[in-house]
Order: sequence, then C-alpha cells, then structure tokens
Amino acid sequence: MGVFIMTTKTATVSNIQPSSLAAVKRLVSLMTAFAWTALSIGVLLCLIKLGHFSEENVLLMLGIGFLVGSVFIFVIGTAIGLVHARMSAALAEKEQQSPPE
Repeated sequence: MGVFIMTTKTATVSNIQPSSLAAVKRLVSLMTAFAWTALSIGVLLCLIKLGHFSEENVLLMLGIGFLVGSVFIFVIGTAIGLVHARMSAALAEKEQQSPPE
C-alpha cells in the first residue's frame, strides 16, 4: 500500500515575462478553437443516431463526451488567460510601487 501525502503549500511564479503575452493569447485562441471543434463534433455525433436513446448507443455517448469535453477545454483556456492577466497586472503594480534606482 502506498502512502498519500496532501500538501497545502502554494507555489508562486516570479519569472513573468511581458513577451509571453502573445504566446498566452495564442494559446487561449487555440484552446477556444479546439473547444468549438469538439462542440461541433459532439453535436454531429449526437445527431447521427439520436433516435436510439440508450447507453448502448456508442455514437450518442461519444457525442455527449465531446460536448462535456468542449466545456472543460473552454474553461481551462479561459482560466489560463485570466490567471496570466492577473499575474501580469500584479507584476505591473509591483513595478510601479518600487522606487526607481
């Protein structure tokens, strides 16, 4: 049997570079496009065999999985963008408060 240890230590990231803003925007846009693609595939799979509504309908189950997955992809992409925006705002505020040398 293994021993499981849960930690509550918070990790901080201090190496935020302003040049990474374009990379984060590109990542958020890419994840949004993936979410819309997964949503479209999910709707298509659900509509192919909607008449037989049962857990044995593999296409329907895959379609529902794609629909749920698209929501998770979109939420994760949005969270990445929001966290980066908050971190860069905190960094800018910290630079404004520090006296120039």
